[in-house]
Amino acid sequence: MELQKIQKVFTSCLPKPFSYLLIGFLICLRVNSYSQKITREFKKNSVPLILFENSNLQHKTIPSQYDTVIKIALLYFPELEKTKIKFRIKKQASPLSARPSIFAIFRKASKRKYLITISNSSSSKFSSIHLSNLSFNAQIGVIGHELSHISDYNTRRGIYFLNLMCMQLSKNKIDQFEYNTDMRCIEHGLGYQLLSWSQEVRQKLNLSHWKGIKRLKEQGKERYMNPESILLALNKNADYK
Repeated sequence: MELQKIQKVFTSCLPKPFSYLLIGFLICLRVNSYSQKITREFKKNSVPLILFENSNLQHKTIPSQYDTVIKIALLYFPELEKTKIKFRIKKQASPLSARPSIFAIFRKASKRKYLITISNSSSSKFSSIHLSNLSFNAQIGVIGHELSHISDYNTRRGIYFLNLMCMQLSKNKIDQFEYNTDMRCIEHGLGYQLLSWSQEVRQKLNLSHWKGIKRLKEQGKERYMNPESILLALNKNADYK
């Protein structure tokens, strides 16, 4: 029974303070029922299918090539259960990207659509970090990063997306934006997977810092969290103890 229906039943037969306490308790139970166990490493051939039995993948368009990877990552984002997300494979410069639909600014969060693009062709120097060339664990990590963007977008009002466009003009703001997105991925429980992705990108591109395809050689302030920063965040997070 949906929470709205449950609330209607109990508010009709219980005093309001008690009914609200009960509804709050039920909401907590619902959130806790979605919590996923933090896993150090997922392996492609050892993922139990039972993981997906109770998952709700409505409003999701998922390419068969990355079906399992995406479904695992989605399990860690229960707040996106009913969010409309289309995953597509297409040629683009960036290995992955997440963005709202053009009309998102005019719609409330529950009505928005989002698009995650997985590149299958770009500059040869970045082919090694295309999703298809990453380990299974790292694939989940970078998908988790993109879902963290969408999780954040869903908490924002439409005007935020105009500010986000302006933010592209500031390197420092984009650095902070992507860094915070990595932190959000860790908080959702995919820290070890993000670590795998961070390590693989730097190893394959022979970099100590990864600032994105437009700032390949630049060092200094992090844009995407370095492995050392991720490990520090994991050590500070009680959920990873």
